[in-house]
Amino acid sequence: MDLIFATNNAGKLAEAQAIIKNHKVVSLKEIGCYDDIPETHETISENAEEKAMYLWNKYHVNCFSDDTGLEVSALNNAPGVYSARYAGPKKDPNDNMALLLKNLEGAEDRSARFHTEVVLVIDGVPHHFEGYVNGAITLEKRGSEGFGYDPIFQPSGYGVTMAEMSADEKNSISHRAMALQKMAVFLANGCK
Repeated sequence: MDLIFATNNAGKLAEAQAIIKNHKVVSLKEIGCYDDIPETHETISENAEEKAMYLWNKYHVNCFSDDTGLEVSALNNAPGVYSARYAGPKKDPNDNMALLLKNLEGAEDRSARFHTEVVLVIDGVPHHFEGYVNGAITLEKRGSEGFGYDPIFQPSGYGVTMAEMSADEKNSISHRAMALQKMAVFLANGCK
């Protein structure tokens, strides 16, 4: 069964393809979808479901979507659901990281966590899978791998940021990978 991933982000697509082995995972462009898929809710869970159901309702394809938020303790769990557009509608990762680092200047508590929710829609029915990784925000960007906030997020128990890890290392601990692995098990068990 082909699964459409509600993304055109090459990094996210590669991560999903590395984890979902028994199904062909393709991006939105494979079905000619270049829509700006709505994210109108106040929670990660609701946004993930909204995106997946948008694809199901428009294309009637089995699909999945994700929504991820970086929750920073000292900022009352901001940017959270607004992580991608934290510094504005351009959704520029460098601007987002710069603003986050600025807002954390002088903060002693730099603890944070990534929270991902993946929603799989099979035959119109949504199924939810969550993943979390705890860590801290570094003082500056480090590393060139990954995407999003990876250069400033250091997972607990590691001396490197997610952007300094190989894809295999990151996939072994990442929030999105955890949610995708739960989804892969669900698919392997016949969606049960």
